Amino acid sequence: MTAFGALIIGVAIGGPDVTEDKAGRERPAPTVTTPSQAAETTRAHEAPATEPAPARTTAPSTPSPSPEPTAKSGPATSFKGDGQYLVGEDIDPGTYMTAGPADGLFPNRYWARHKDASGEFSSIVANGNVQGQTRVTVRKGEYLEVKGCLPWKKAG
Repeated sequence: MTAFGALIIGVAIGGPDVTEDKAGRERPAPTVTTPSQAAETTRAHEAPATEPAPARTTAPSTPSPSPEPTAKSGPATSFKGDGQYLVGEDIDPGTYMTAGPADGLFPNRYWARHKDASGEFSSIVANGNVQGQTRVTVRKGEYLEVKGCLPWKKAG
């Protein structure tokens, strides 16, 4: 039994080392890599492409739609509400019409053409009370004052 025990111990001590291959050469210790290191190593060892990459082409561009025609910029051709409007800046020169007086308690429906914005009686070129449909022609540089009327629209 002693011989058998010595044999086992001898084999264990004198047996091949796990770090040696069958020829007795020392093997390198195994390396542990993470998945990202493995991918990086694979990319570094890949052979370069032998064919050039295809040229990039841009997709044919779709023509952008034409912008919608916009209203003519500049003075308005219609207005509503009481106020004083400078012809040529606030409203276009020309003839304007209203359907008549706006509903209200006070019967004072009025229009006036002024040569300036002073508000003086002497600045009035022409004026009138609105009873029904009314037309007024204004020239550039004049002021049109309106009170108590429905909206005004350029007639011509």
